[in-house]
Amino acid sequence: MRTSSSQAEPCRDGYLAHILRELGLLTVFQSSSDVKLLIAQRFVRLFAYGGSTLILASYLSALGISDDRIGLFMTLTLVGDVVISFFLTLFADKMGRKAVLVLGSGLMAASGVVFGLFGDFWVLLLAAVFGVISPSGNEIGPFRAVEESTLAHLTPDEVLPDIFAWYSLLGTGGTALGIMTCGWAIHLLRELKGWEFTATCRMVYFLYAALGGLKVLFTLGLSGEVEAVARQAPGGEQQGVDETQPLLAEQSLSSVQAQHGNPPKKSWFRVSLDRDLVPLITKLFVLFAVDSFASGLASMSWMTYFFRNKFSLPEGNLASIFFTTSIICSISMLVASSISKRIGNVKTMVFTHFPSTIFLSLIPLPTTLLPSLTFLILRASTQSMDVAPRSAFLATALPADKRTAIMGAVNVVKTASQSVAPFITGVLGARGHLGVAFCVAGGLKGVYDLGMLVCFAGRDGKRTRVDGEEGQA
Repeated sequence: MRTSSSQAEPCRDGYLAHILRELGLLTVFQSSSDVKLLIAQRFVRLFAYGGSTLILASYLSALGISDDRIGLFMTLTLVGDVVISFFLTLFADKMGRKAVLVLGSGLMAASGVVFGLFGDFWVLLLAAVFGVISPSGNEIGPFRAVEESTLAHLTPDEVLPDIFAWYSLLGTGGTALGIMTCGWAIHLLRELKGWEFTATCRMVYFLYAALGGLKVLFTLGLSGEVEAVARQAPGGEQQGVDETQPLLAEQSLSSVQAQHGNPPKKSWFRVSLDRDLVPLITKLFVLFAVDSFASGLASMSWMTYFFRNKFSLPEGNLASIFFTTSIICSISMLVASSISKRIGNVKTMVFTHFPSTIFLSLIPLPTTLLPSLTFLILRASTQSMDVAPRSAFLATALPADKRTAIMGAVNVVKTASQSVAPFITGVLGARGHLGVAFCVAGGLKGVYDLGMLVCFAGRDGKRTRVDGEEGQA
């Protein structure tokens, strides 16, 4: 009997370890403190984005701003993000990744303070354009490109999908918790304390500023390992490869210049590309532009505004609905991580995301609340399952020495294409056709899914490396 009992214990431990490994929890537990801090930063940031996005369109409307001007506000906010994110992510590896993340967090905190103190359209617009305010509840600013590149720098390829899954999951969970917390806080302050709606919204933006300050502290806690520089061995020798180094041909030119007494000139704007990378990046730009334009047409701000106005939902009920959908999105990401280990990142992205595009198109069609909610929840069940596989695909498809700059450029293209869409939705909303934008968005996302399958299914799992990168991981 003792033998059977002793054999059963390892068996149970083996099942538990297998479950934890499938969920990616073992990978997260065994990761470095830098990885955990980066994941925690995203949770805090998306918590703030979720709370502010729930009320953004309604807050601007309460200030007397029309729907088309609200759309213009969101568009110009995204345009400002394009410019700021482009330069910050392009030079992130030269400036220092910690420095860029601290600067972005400071801009986020400053934006929250301005939104909490002022109600003038132009003042708020300036704060949104030059600061960090998310109109969609999704990523904005330089954070994601820098963080994902850093996570890829710190994590071995074989467990990278697990890290990205939890990075995405906890981000979506942060959005959900932010929506629920801020929505019910507004509801209770209005019902129990008699606060005006605009006053409760300003309280939310002060909380937003405080969370930006917390992000600054998290960033300062990162070690020097997050920077894109070669690590030094105890004996003084370099390990791995400097992610900021140019191509080998450029290195050889620098060496020749140094031998002749001419020190190589430092260039802040040098992101040279191999010829075989150009088709890959071009396809990524086009497909992600289509997807992001569609996301802008049906952003969370517009979605909450749609349900609030069409079905006269109070903030508390609205918060509960979008908290539920965000939690469903978070849970589905774990399933996506397990699927991607079996069929690959690209197929997981397409086969899980395509059903959500159909449900998105159906949301505005019913005239009663229950069917619309059903389509919203069905959409949420697969809406975000492509996020972690997409990040893992990009991290493994791009060379390490250019990863941060290229991923930053990809995010800039996505934000640029998304920036036009909210204004179009606002114009449609002002004419009583807000639901049309959601139908068009669903169709465009379907085009994106099929395009990803056609263009990249054959290169799923392939890795582009520069010499010595293995030593980095």
